[in-house]
Amino acid sequence: MPPPDSELGQWFATHVQPHEPVLRAWLRSRFRTEDDLDDLVQESYLRLLRARERGEVTSPKAFLFTVARNLALDRFRHREVLPTESLAENEEWAVLDEGGHIPDLIAHNQELALLTEAIQSLPDRCRQIFTLRKVYGLSQAEIAAQLGVSENTISAQLTIGVKKCMTFMLQCRREREGRWP
Repeated sequence: MPPPDSELGQWFATHVQPHEPVLRAWLRSRFRTEDDLDDLVQESYLRLLRARERGEVTSPKAFLFTVARNLALDRFRHREVLPTESLAENEEWAVLDEGGHIPDLIAHNQELALLTEAIQSLPDRCRQIFTLRKVYGLSQAEIAAQLGVSENTISAQLTIGVKKCMTFMLQCRREREGRWP
């Protein structure tokens, strides 16, 4: 962490450190097997500070959560790697996988891209609340406290967000299929 009396230290104390408890709770809830949250948090801080030096950080909290999630996923993936054998040693393995999962994967990726577009089309506050709830998994009470609004406002904005995303996605599907509303 930067020295507290420096300009960077003040920025860090104001824009980053207040999010540490939520970040730790979020990591703990998503990655229960992660034994060393301290390392993840520190590495996330380091990457955030490096990106800030390059002028790449517009939203410190979003950047911090994204980096922490990616680091945790990378660690999880590395733990899950199974020992491999040489293909030459296993001649019975088929070279071509003729399973039907590739079209499903492509369709899934297209739906995910469409959902991302739908979320990006939401008004700013609605998008912020929708993302905190659906992506980061915060409760309505946590979001209300963080944003300084009532839980009723959070509930209303989530309802609006879900309806607008559904409408957006249905309209895009109709256009793609050549049908108009």
